[in-house]
Amino acid sequence: MKIAAKMVATLLSLLLLVTPVLAADVNLSVAASLKEVLDELSNRFVQRHPGLKLFKNYGASGALAKQIESGAPSDVFISANLEWMDYLKHKKLVDSTSVRTFAYNTLVFAGVPGMASSMQDLIKLKRIAIGSLRSVPAGEYAMEAVKTAGLDKQLEKKLVMAKDARECLMYAERGEVDGAFVYRTDALQAKQAKILFTVPQKLYPRVIYPMSLTVEGAKNRSAVAFFAYLQSNDAKSVLAKYGFATP
Repeated sequence: MKIAAKMVATLLSLLLLVTPVLAADVNLSVAASLKEVLDELSNRFVQRHPGLKLFKNYGASGALAKQIESGAPSDVFISANLEWMDYLKHKKLVDSTSVRTFAYNTLVFAGVPGMASSMQDLIKLKRIAIGSLRSVPAGEYAMEAVKTAGLDKQLEKKLVMAKDARECLMYAERGEVDGAFVYRTDALQAKQAKILFTVPQKLYPRVIYPMSLTVEGAKNRSAVAFFAYLQSNDAKSVLAKYGFATP
């Protein structure tokens, strides 16, 4: 019995060495278009670390960056473009050595089938949803595509601003607009709206999701462990499941 007890104790010690106990809470600031992915990854990680709490804050990348700048608790930041990551790097609020590319996405136009099949067809539409140009990367990518295609003057009075890419899709789902510029991964979640066409990549920069630990997050053992998990093959399989490309 004593030998068996010693063996169990030894085994538990080894398990603790392999899977460290994570106790500190982790605050995540994540681009809204990654909601389903991060919900699943968070659940998987917590199953491996019972008792750990991950608090998720989803929103427009610019809004999240401003919240972090204002002192909102955040250990991990995942943006939908490089601009807002660079913004926080300049403010020295993220650990610049931890910045990595988390995923890639594609911009599409979604709406009622038959409404449009190319950028030029947008001229015929009455209302087009686009993310706010001040804080929503999807909106910035879309406007870049519109300008490069030479359609900005013709579409400027047709654009309906949304707080993030998900709200754009909601407008299209409800029929409140003829179509919306959204990420492909968002459009794949739609029930009513359909992908009408993929915005040509030559019209806008590649959609990159950078991620990093914040300065405070780099001191949080649990945050560091979750950040490492986000770079694992398991995380990449979940990203692929939802239509994202990975590095």
